[in-house]
Amino acid sequence: MKTRKEWMMLFICLIASLNMYAGDKASFLKKQFTASSGYQLNYRILYPLDYSPEKQYPVILFLHGAGERGHDNEAQLRHGGDMFASYETQSRYPAIIIAPQCPEGETWSPYIHPSKNNGKRFFPYNAPATPAMKAVKEMVDTYIAKGIVDTKRIYITGLSMGGMGTFDAVLRYPNFFAAASPICGGTNLQRLENFKGKTAFSIYHGTDDDTVNPQWSRDAYATLQKIKADVRYKEYPGVKHNSWDNAFAEPDYLSWMFQHEL
Repeated sequence: MKTRKEWMMLFICLIASLNMYAGDKASFLKKQFTASSGYQLNYRILYPLDYSPEKQYPVILFLHGAGERGHDNEAQLRHGGDMFASYETQSRYPAIIIAPQCPEGETWSPYIHPSKNNGKRFFPYNAPATPAMKAVKEMVDTYIAKGIVDTKRIYITGLSMGGMGTFDAVLRYPNFFAAASPICGGTNLQRLENFKGKTAFSIYHGTDDDTVNPQWSRDAYATLQKIKADVRYKEYPGVKHNSWDNAFAEPDYLSWMFQHEL
C-alpha cells in the first residue's frame, strides 16, 4: 500500500504533467523515423491526455500541404496543429495524432504539376507510392505493432498536397482507414472509380480556389457517389485555397471521423 508521501508525489507528478501540456502545437513531440529503405521521415506525434500504453487509441494521420515541406519538423503543424492539440479536441476526441513532414521537393502522392504539363495537373493511374508515402505507412505500422492503435479507427486528413495524399493513401491501402477528409485535393478518377474499400469520405473545397481547381473535388465526389461509397462534400462559396480554415471550423469535422470504424 502506498504511503501518504508516495501519493503526494504521484499527485505532484500528475499536476506537473498537465502543466507541461501546452494545449497547442508545441505539445506535439518531435520524432524521426528511418524506413527499411534508409529513408528518414520527420514527424510530430501527440498522445491523448490520458494516454496509457495498455490501451488502444484511434489514430488521426494529418498530411500537410506543399508550403509546409522541409526539414524543420515544425512547419507541418502551421495549419491545424493548434486545433488538433487544443484541450477541447483532446478531451472530446482522444486519439494519437501523427503529423509527418514531407521533405522539400517531394510529394505525398505522385502527380505532375501544372507548371510541367501545360497548366494542367495530372494524376497517373498506376504510379508507385512516393518515398514519403511509403515511409509514412511503414511508420504508422510500427505504432500498430506496439499494440496501442485501434486498427478499426485509423483516420486520415490533409490539405492541398496533403488532400491529394489523403486520396492516394486511401486508394493505395484500401480498408486501412475508416474515414478520410481530403481538403482542396484531387486524384485520378479511374483509380477512384475502381476503389473497393469501405472508407468513408468527407471532402472540402473552396469555390474560388485558384491553386487547386475545385472541379477535382467535385469530380471525386461524383465518382464516389457513382460507386455508392459513403461520401459527403462541402464547398465554400467565395473561398480560395485556404478552405482548410473553413473545414477545421466545421462543428463536426472531427466528430464525423469518429462516427466511423471499419
